[in-house]
Amino acid sequence: MKRSSVPDIEIATLDRAEIVLEPWSWPFAVDRRDDIDRHFARLQRERPGVWNGRALLLKRYAIDDGVLHGACFETDYASFCAWRDWMFPDASVHNIFAAAALRAADGAWLVGEMAQDTAAAGQLYFPCGTPEPDDIDQGGALDLAGNLRRELLEETGIDTAELAAAPGWNYVLDRGYIGLMKQLTAPHSAEQFRDRIMAHIARQARPELSDIRIVRGPTDLDARMPRFMIAFLEHAWRQ
Repeated sequence: MKRSSVPDIEIATLDRAEIVLEPWSWPFAVDRRDDIDRHFARLQRERPGVWNGRALLLKRYAIDDGVLHGACFETDYASFCAWRDWMFPDASVHNIFAAAALRAADGAWLVGEMAQDTAAAGQLYFPCGTPEPDDIDQGGALDLAGNLRRELLEETGIDTAELAAAPGWNYVLDRGYIGLMKQLTAPHSAEQFRDRIMAHIARQARPELSDIRIVRGPTDLDARMPRFMIAFLEHAWRQ
């Protein structure tokens, strides 16, 4: 495990993640129900495109010999948003997600800007999404690769099968976030890659992304990037 140059962030390389679904009643979601509902109502007034679906969060995990073992539980999106926006009051829970770390053939990274009616409006990060119950396979395990493929296809119109995937995952721990970054490289220049994604965005009635940024080096870092994004990029440039 390595410490990032961004304070309190850890970065590691994983071979795989093995996460199972376990039934659990989240005390935070029960005890703060009224506050959560009021918070989510305000969020929906500001961003009408946000709806209260279901989400999977991580309730326990351990890393052993390159494998992340853990258990996730199902909750409502309103509780997840409140927990995130209130800076993770239950520190035993994590938002684990698979992110498509898109890289062009010329070495540049491609980062999406979230559309204004999304819960993370204006933020800049790789295509990803909080896992949902549909991401649980028939054996009761969380299918992170399937989640990644769906989110990337929805947001960019690109299938992971078209890209060269690096083995394993880059694990980035940032307080309540655990980002599992899968490096995916396209056989195109950054400009060609961006043009294709922007064409997909233009065809969507309500796209999740409003723009694609090309990131070539530290001067392209932006204050709207979450800490885990900055840590990952800085780590990648040092390799």
